[in-house]
Amino acid sequence: MSRHPSFGKVGIAKKRNVLKRFQRIEVLKKSGRVKDDSSPFGLPKTKPPV
Repeated sequence: MSRHPSFGKVGIAKKRNVLKRFQRIEVLKKSGRVKDDSSPFGLPKTKPPV
């Protein structure tokens, strides 16, 4: 049985378009949109660095 083409080829890594929470906090701290004492929940959306 063959694999569906949407799975891509083995060994080719795609760029992730979703950041983990700690990565989002780092991006927001660099831009000054969040402070150290703020809650880690309910963060604004961010785009991954290019």
